[in-house]
Amino acid sequence: MAEKVHGKLGHVLANTAAAKLFSLSGLFAVYKPKGPTSANVLNQLKEKLLAEAGIQKCARKRKKQILKIGHGGTLDSAAAGVLVVGIGKGTKMLSNILAGSKKYMAIGELGKATDTLDATGKVTEEKPYDQITKEDLERVLKKFTGDIMQVPPLYSALKRDGQRLSSLMKKGEAVEAKPARPVTVYSLSLQNFQPPLFTLDVECGGGFYVRSLVSDIGKDLHSDSDLLYSEVNLLNLFQIYIDNSLPVPMCKS
Repeated sequence: MAEKVHGKLGHVLANTAAAKLFSLSGLFAVYKPKGPTSANVLNQLKEKLLAEAGIQKCARKRKKQILKIGHGGTLDSAAAGVLVVGIGKGTKMLSNILAGSKKYMAIGELGKATDTLDATGKVTEEKPYDQITKEDLERVLKKFTGDIMQVPPLYSALKRDGQRLSSLMKKGEAVEAKPARPVTVYSLSLQNFQPPLFTLDVECGGGFYVRSLVSDIGKDLHSDSDLLYSEVNLLNLFQIYIDNSLPVPMCKS
């Protein structure tokens, strides 16, 4: 008798947890640490939510998702910061996030270029940077403010024939750069300059790559530069600050 009651109670609790899970609907700010990809964070978050609701993940892909979940824009694996996650009806609002502006803090390194345009890649070229002054850098930044054209990195989530360019590059396949596309930089300022390092505050629109910006700045200075670190501090559309975002402790770098 006690076993039957315990079993029924467990079933009720599981159903309650599942009901609460499926009642979740809206946008949530999640802090993505440096290391995992945005897709990793999303998958681990989904698995965690389903596990807490007592729902086992099916090995087969379902025609209809058990839990609708998505994110409002990919962050590089080497970047940390706010990742906006949409659950339920909130997934329909993610397009607004992609169209909104974002603020980044970025640290670049002069004199060095890598194949990924950041510190995770192989060094492809090194040039002197001793001649570059703070004034030179501030002058160049003006060229990258406003509506500009930008070539996306080869190592990116952009796709060719359904496959990510970054995946094709890792396989050793020949990949042509995507054509330059229009992006918007609302504000760009130099916060610190200690050669070879420089720190930028960037506010930009959707489709913008901080890695490309840092690389282009180095080229314009007749040197090289790559991105050491970047962090998304704020998404202006919903005023989501990094201090108020939810940590994802289950994500491993």
